[in-house]
Amino acid sequence: MDNLSNFESRSGKLSANAETVFAFVTDLRNFERFAPKGTINNWIAEKESCSFSVAMVGTVTVRIAGKERFSNVIYNGDALKKNDFTLILHISDNLTNQAEVRVVLSADLNPVMKMMVSKPIVQFMEMLIHEMESFREWEKTTE
Repeated sequence: MDNLSNFESRSGKLSANAETVFAFVTDLRNFERFAPKGTINNWIAEKESCSFSVAMVGTVTVRIAGKERFSNVIYNGDALKKNDFTLILHISDNLTNQAEVRVVLSADLNPVMKMMVSKPIVQFMEMLIHEMESFREWEKTTE
């Protein structure tokens, strides 16, 4: 990754504890629930990987690259048929035993591509945090 660009979300407060959130987000079959209706197509998922299509981006492939029990999940992926990216979910419990999550995305982007996709990436991260904050079915995992 020669042209690494980093993006970081705000911290979101979730309705479940870190252990429950970790169990949910380490199964990629659950992630379709966070996508707003009509934003993705051709969803295919297994426990450790998924792929889907997004307008103007094409096929996106994501796989779990690493995890630290109840605190971090690292996803690697590719989009636009060449751009590698890493997305890290940082999970922690607050004093009320509810998880907080922050998303960090690093992508291999040349300067022109960075100018074009920075705003959509920031919007995606805000949408993801918002969807996770409003989500209430953390215990209902896909099997």
